[in-house]
Amino acid sequence: MSDLVRIYEVGPRDGLQNEAVALPTDAKVRYIELLLAAGLREIEATSFVSPKAIPQLADADALVPRLSEVPGSAGARFPVLVPNLRGMERAEAAGAQALAVFTAATDAFTERNIGMTVAASLDAFAPVLRRATELGWWRRGYVSTAFGCPYTGAVAAERAVDVALRLLDLGVDEVCFGDTIGVGVPSQVAVLTGTAVAAGIPLDRIAFHFHDTRGTALANVSAGLDAGVRCFDSAAGGTGGCPYAPGAAGNLATEDLVYFLDASGWEHGVDLDRVLEAARFAAAALGKPLTTKVGQAGGWDASTGAPTSRA
Repeated sequence: MSDLVRIYEVGPRDGLQNEAVALPTDAKVRYIELLLAAGLREIEATSFVSPKAIPQLADADALVPRLSEVPGSAGARFPVLVPNLRGMERAEAAGAQALAVFTAATDAFTERNIGMTVAASLDAFAPVLRRATELGWWRRGYVSTAFGCPYTGAVAAERAVDVALRLLDLGVDEVCFGDTIGVGVPSQVAVLTGTAVAAGIPLDRIAFHFHDTRGTALANVSAGLDAGVRCFDSAAGGTGGCPYAPGAAGNLATEDLVYFLDASGWEHGVDLDRVLEAARFAAAALGKPLTTKVGQAGGWDASTGAPTSRA
């Protein structure tokens, strides 16, 4: 497997959707500009769900047309979350070129999240993914609660993989297994990856999305790397959570992930100091302190073992 790791940034979408403060569009554009300056090339920008459901992302129609004008945006990918055909129409009109659809491994979670069963959600995604394929868009499918559900408990790896296979049948390019409530541990990551590969899912079509609720996110990344996975989600500043998962803490912080990868010798193309700049901007805009591990510890060059000048 390649030593190159893809860092898939979710701060502007998954990070902001569960924050109490709704950032103005200009602040979101600046946040994305800083993320691009850090070297991030895949940034999930927003969601075309109902503004009533997620008011923090109500400006999706205004935000997406501005992305092509952001410095450094050439060649970058800005997926948007699309729940249904109405959302697809809005995304297409706004000029999106990549999308993600979102289901889960349990009916209990999808019913509270999007008001339908897993099977019904897949039926709803079919025409969305068909249209996205016609347009040549890149397509991702999320399998949330892949390790545990806040309503029904532990989730078997086979169950999560079965949903992933159905998403692949519908035409997604990549499946992302989400530890929505942060209950997974490294041994479970290894089992889930092995189960997915045994079922015929190539490693280069698998990603992981870890929440750090119980402090296991980086350990789970390490297990994923050992298993051959090379794509991991994170949010600069560790923002986010899940509005439909009681007790879920924020996403794995991009700055913590970058430091870990740097110190472990993995290539990824992202600059730690500039990620910290984006993280500090997001924290200030949200009116909260930066509480991520690297954000609190300050700068340190993992390659030289010395403090950085921009700590």
